[in-house]
Amino acid sequence: MNFNQIFNFLAHLQVNNNRNWFNEHKDDYNKARETFEAFINTLIVPLSQLDPAIGTVTAGECMFRIYRDIRFSNDKTPYKTHFSAFIANGGRKTRLAGYYVHLQPDESFIAGGVYAPDPAVLESIRNSIYHHPEEIRRILDGKRFKELFSELSNEEKLKNPPKGYPKDFKEIDLLKNKHFVTHHALDNEFFTKEDVVERLMEIFKVQYPLNDFLNKAGY
Repeated sequence: MNFNQIFNFLAHLQVNNNRNWFNEHKDDYNKARETFEAFINTLIVPLSQLDPAIGTVTAGECMFRIYRDIRFSNDKTPYKTHFSAFIANGGRKTRLAGYYVHLQPDESFIAGGVYAPDPAVLESIRNSIYHHPEEIRRILDGKRFKELFSELSNEEKLKNPPKGYPKDFKEIDLLKNKHFVTHHALDNEFFTKEDVVERLMEIFKVQYPLNDFLNKAGY
């Protein structure tokens, strides 16, 4: 797969983020998008074998649009400067935990878990952590997990414990999370190797137990 084609297009888009340039290079965009779509479709096969909850989702269901919603943003640039997809049952619109792929020159990464679960699901996840603290801690403290992901996202984390849980609960800090998301940065060179899918799968295998825990807890 020609990832250099993707990175080259996105690098030029980054400095020419306007509709005239984009329309003049629409063929380049289509070729880059087709390459990314083929990559995601290829990745879905082993990923759905690892995590059967993914089902028969397609790349088209998982990929995010490149067009930005600028209605309520101070940033009026019309296009995202990355390609991304969220692989899970239901694709990008799902509320399930899944696997996120983000391609951007010098800023690529993969992530996983569940972002901004609705209140009922968030409460179910917190309740499962409360009743199974050893299970979630065993996942998060796994040697390979900590090497790859370090820690869960602290974005919007509560300052005080959520209502209904004792303050002295040993995993109370974990219950303060509003998102349960991992992050692992990747350099451009990672995608130039022929075994890129296999190498990604080695990372997602470490991610899978957390996703499995979250999906069983929340749904």
